[in-house]
Amino acid sequence: MNFFKKFHLGLFVLFLALSNTILAQSPTDELMMPAKEICFLLYADYGQFDQYWEGDFLRSNATIATVQRRSAMLMAAYGLLPKLNVYATLPYIQTNSTRPNGGKFEGTSGLQDISIGLKYELFQKYTEKGKFSGYGSLNFSTPISNYTADYQPYSLGLGTPQLAWRAILQYQWKSGFYLRSVSGYLWKGYTQSDREYYYNNGSYYTQWMDVPSSFNQEVVIGKWFKANVLRVELSLASQRSFSGDDIRPYNAPQPTNKVNYDRVGFFAHYYSPKLKGFGVQTFVQTAVNGENSPKQTSIGLGFTYQFKLIP
Repeated sequence: MNFFKKFHLGLFVLFLALSNTILAQSPTDELMMPAKEICFLLYADYGQFDQYWEGDFLRSNATIATVQRRSAMLMAAYGLLPKLNVYATLPYIQTNSTRPNGGKFEGTSGLQDISIGLKYELFQKYTEKGKFSGYGSLNFSTPISNYTADYQPYSLGLGTPQLAWRAILQYQWKSGFYLRSVSGYLWKGYTQSDREYYYNNGSYYTQWMDVPSSFNQEVVIGKWFKANVLRVELSLASQRSFSGDDIRPYNAPQPTNKVNYDRVGFFAHYYSPKLKGFGVQTFVQTAVNGENSPKQTSIGLGFTYQFKLIP
């Protein structure tokens, strides 16, 4: 396999790194589950890209055309205490490309990373015009299956433990409009490759790769409609890595690359007034700027069910 082909094939691991979707009642929003209530989310999404940024230069996927990723995820959110929620997620991933490279490389599928999180309500302050609230969240994820992180572009994930600290601030007006800011530090550990040597601004004679940590920021403008039956949001999300190297020309990317991006998104969640506890949500998001990252577009659909677990 030549270096040019490896370079294009390898980009999908960066696509996986951008797959943080917008979910309701998650560690990144202001919604809190009441104590002793639980909400389940069954969720599926599809994403693809045919262009990517090599460093800050935008290229086309000339070798493998469009890279595709499908996933299904089950999430549970539980009100442990009146001001403390706990979350758990488990995704199933399937990867492939529209040009199968002569049968030499196949997509893969399987369970990715299990994630456990906590969110705590720090304060709520009411004003004449609305409500100002603040939250803190902590989320840990780690691979649950023995997938190969260095099998690019079809790897299920980065194959490393991750720990995210987030601060969430929101102001909601009485009209139903709200503005939310989410700032977080995402620590990423080491991942094991199948290679004994790799280059990362210098030579490393080891299988272990240091995955760069990052600062993540999201700004959301939203509104509740129809007596809080429908929730609609527009968002701008970004990531900036603290370290890492650039993809080298005609070479495969690797987990040590710095991955920066800016993306815009739309999200909606409808809560059924007739079927108590049921809801449906959807989202679309696309990257508008990046560095060592794909210019991807993703869409998703999910169903929620909330009920009191303990009478």
